[in-house]
Amino acid sequence: MGPSVLFIHPDLGIGGAERLVVDAALALKSRGCQVQVWTAHYDVNHCFSETIDSGIPIKCCGDWLPQSFFGRFLAFCAYVRMIFLAFYIVFLSGEQFDVVFCDQVSACIPIFKLARNRKSVLFYCHFPDQLLTQRISLAKKIYRAPIDWLEEKTTGMADRILVNSHFTAKIFRETFTSLSHITPDVLYPSLNVSNFQACVFDGLSELVPVKRRIVFLSINRYERKKNLNLALQSLCTLRDKLSLQDWEKVHLVLAGGYDERVRENVEYYQELNHLAVKYDISNHVSFLRSFSDKQKLNLLHNCTCILYTPSNEHFGIVPIEAMYMYCPVIAVNSGGPLESVVDNITGFLCTPTHEAFAEAMEKFIKDPNLRTTMGKSGHARVMEKFSSEAFSNQVYHYICQLVE
Repeated sequence: MGPSVLFIHPDLGIGGAERLVVDAALALKSRGCQVQVWTAHYDVNHCFSETIDSGIPIKCCGDWLPQSFFGRFLAFCAYVRMIFLAFYIVFLSGEQFDVVFCDQVSACIPIFKLARNRKSVLFYCHFPDQLLTQRISLAKKIYRAPIDWLEEKTTGMADRILVNSHFTAKIFRETFTSLSHITPDVLYPSLNVSNFQACVFDGLSELVPVKRRIVFLSINRYERKKNLNLALQSLCTLRDKLSLQDWEKVHLVLAGGYDERVRENVEYYQELNHLAVKYDISNHVSFLRSFSDKQKLNLLHNCTCILYTPSNEHFGIVPIEAMYMYCPVIAVNSGGPLESVVDNITGFLCTPTHEAFAEAMEKFIKDPNLRTTMGKSGHARVMEKFSSEAFSNQVYHYICQLVE
């Protein structure tokens, strides 16, 4: 029997961070580890399917604590919820485990150091939390100062720190200046390819008119930092480049993680709908919220190309999923996509402007074979560099090191 690993995560919904946690838990379980996941929120109607049918115990505690106060103090509430969850696990749950796999919120790490049998903690840094929000007002700066200090101090208390890309490793060193003695290891997110292989694909007739054979797809949460409006602006610019006959073949699907509890998701979704009307392209755009795994794979299988619009994305699992499905990627030339997408080989890396994206999109219309050639190159790259086997080997290696 392998080591016992406890995962602790703030909200086990649908997103890149949650995807990594689930994949890491599955990888360790396949290596004989005893695995359990604890979270402050879990909804079987808004989660990855593996959390339901994999046999990994999912335990929820502390969801009664507020997520915000009138839409504000999100970070403070997240820290309180995670600290409470850690206290419950250590002092009240009676659970036994060898290693803690923690991510997103590091404030819970000191709690595991207070345990009677001091626990080894692996912290996975998707990106420094303090860089995810702006400090526009003085009040915001004052509010965030102690939270930012706590993040840096508690992150440094982990026994092993992993990051999702060399880009994030660079940002980690620049942000946490007091942790210059720590060199985080890079563990690229990976894919559980068994889910991809088991899927039976349908068409896109429910979302896309039959005559629209060139389908551009965006997959990202409905958050402003994901810059989804760039996809709409690019489609509008592309229209002006095309003949009416070619334009009638084009469609855009904006598919995104959506949680009605999150005000930004609701507001941004409405903003994007209004923009589509403003640009007079609404009849060439379909919006999809909180789709299933099967729907996502069906979209990737049938679309022409992925539009990946965030700038300075920490890593970005969507380009990896797309390339595995033989789907090229048009992405912003910064952050994680610089390490996953090969320009002019598996897709195009562009400046974050609608002119640059529209120019890349036009190439798929002018050259129908481009999807096939780039798709094959992308699939080969994922199998070589981002395989589930390589991911599984690495994460198991780190856990064993901490146990030893």
